[in-house]
Amino acid sequence: MKLDILAFGAHPDDVELGCGATVAKEISLGKKVGIIDLTRGELGTRGSAEIRAIEAENSAKILGVVARENLGFADGFFVNDMEHQLKIIEMVRKYRPEIVLCNSIDDRHIDHGKGSKLVSDACYLSGLVKIQTSHQGEAQSQWRPKVVYHYIQWKNLKPDFVVDVSGFIDKKMESIKAYSSQFYDPNSKELETPITSKNFFDSVDYRARDLGRLIGVSHAEGFTVERLLGVNELGNII
Repeated sequence: MKLDILAFGAHPDDVELGCGATVAKEISLGKKVGIIDLTRGELGTRGSAEIRAIEAENSAKILGVVARENLGFADGFFVNDMEHQLKIIEMVRKYRPEIVLCNSIDDRHIDHGKGSKLVSDACYLSGLVKIQTSHQGEAQSQWRPKVVYHYIQWKNLKPDFVVDVSGFIDKKMESIKAYSSQFYDPNSKELETPITSKNFFDSVDYRARDLGRLIGVSHAEGFTVERLLGVNELGNII
């Protein structure tokens, strides 16, 4: 299945938190979008890997993505090496996306920066014909996405561009709420963490509001890039 966009996250819920509204908007425009989770999030303070898997499936249905897979890398301990790169290359060649979205280049959680670099490196290597991979016993041909964009997460990095996601923030918040084991729950008896506070949950909306304010729209999501952006004409910039 060829996808227009393939979004990677180090953990289930990274994509939803970082670019869930953008994903929802692109799907509404007829784009085929898939999600690849690198780990099962098994080191998370709350819940379990099994619970997260169910939550990720429910969230995928809310967003309307056509495919979601989990590579089962070790949460907290995966590295950017040949073994891990080849598994990502297999996914890139399987889905052949034009655009790849992935973790923030620098963030509070060590997996986010690692995952960002790992995916970016693998996307480049995926275009090399002499790297041989197979999927379900069939040889794959090379494929390199046109662009790799990094969504912004915990740290308030300056975006290189923002996407107007007005009208899609509710879908994003609904997809995040699917991870009920992970975020704000006033009735929970489990340990508190930085992401279980009401302030953190509310920040997802008010960050999008603030980015939207800066470009004169209701809500926006920010991304950083690895190369210069170009436009066909000045009128395409809002």
